[in-house]
Amino acid sequence: MPVVNRIADYADEMKTWRRHLHQIPELALDLPKTAAFVAERLREFGVDELHEGIATSGMVAIINGQGSDAGDGPTIGLRADMDALPIPEESGVDYVSGHAGNMHACGHDGHTTMLLGAAKYLAETRNFKGRVALIFQPAEEAIGGARIMVEEGIMERFNIGEVYALHNAPGLPVGAFATTPGPLMAAVDTFHIHIQGVGGHGAMPHETRDPVMAACGMAQAIQTIVSRNHYALDDLVVSVTQIHTGTVDNVIPDTAYINGTVRTFDPRVQEMVMRRMKEIVAGQAASYGVKAELDYEVGYPATINDASKTGFAASVAGEVAGPENVEAEAGREMGAEDFSYMLQARPGAYLFLGQGDSAGLHHPKYDFNDEIAPIGASFFARLVERAQPMAQASNDG
Repeated sequence: MPVVNRIADYADEMKTWRRHLHQIPELALDLPKTAAFVAERLREFGVDELHEGIATSGMVAIINGQGSDAGDGPTIGLRADMDALPIPEESGVDYVSGHAGNMHACGHDGHTTMLLGAAKYLAETRNFKGRVALIFQPAEEAIGGARIMVEEGIMERFNIGEVYALHNAPGLPVGAFATTPGPLMAAVDTFHIHIQGVGGHGAMPHETRDPVMAACGMAQAIQTIVSRNHYALDDLVVSVTQIHTGTVDNVIPDTAYINGTVRTFDPRVQEMVMRRMKEIVAGQAASYGVKAELDYEVGYPATINDASKTGFAASVAGEVAGPENVEAEAGREMGAEDFSYMLQARPGAYLFLGQGDSAGLHHPKYDFNDEIAPIGASFFARLVERAQPMAQASNDG
């Protein structure tokens, strides 16, 4: 892999950073140890500005390039997520999580490390014009830290004109890139249905209003939204993932609870699902003689890459990994990502970086592949140098 030579020299240092971060996984907005470690590294690198406390524990570091407009020229944003997941780790590595019940099961320790590697290189070489804004974001897995950072005004405050991010991809060959212009990842919504019936003896169901049967009816009817209410070529997933009710074999319970997820790309499809779900819940409740309340939570929007920026990012990825290792029309998937909020605010692109065969994301045996950190850091660095080039810029790193 033709990674930037100087970044290749950081490989062992980056591995040390990543494995330290792996041992201190923190959740949502509350990342004091992670944020302190990142801020300490950025100060060591000599970034020009460091703005902490954005979205509680997030931060933006500014590195100025060269030229007369270095401090106020075009600004490119690079983002890494920092938070972990509430999953007990089973990876068996000797740098296992030191926070029981939490682990970096999605590779955000690696994402943070890749951006730190790029930061060190860019602060040292400054082989670009304008500025780069390094966005270290909390709460991707939870409440949408990207949304909070956008709402707190980072795009305007730092004059960010375009923004990019990477995510590791188990199963994709080591160092390969994949992306697609336009919709890349789905919008994600969550639904909760609370059913109130009238319980009683299991031998006397005629004296009850059975919430168990109502829950089964609703769960089956909800599945017809995909099969009967939407155009087959419009991507849609509606999954019932939880039904909770009852405690013993001879008692019909009073209540039942249904939970699930909805994944869409088109807002019109999303609106149709919301409408049909309300109709189904109300209709099924009436037919079974129970009361039911639908709580439909609209979550992260679809992640939509700007076509031009995606093409540019894919070409940079080709310089780092070789064109044969870049799939620029990889298609879309039904997972979700809160970087979507940043792409709503500014044009940019989100890419996947292969980490080879490993346990899947969010699996207790997952571990980020340190081999790809210099590749991701090189991509970020070259992205800045190509987007905001100096005259006769060197390609040697």
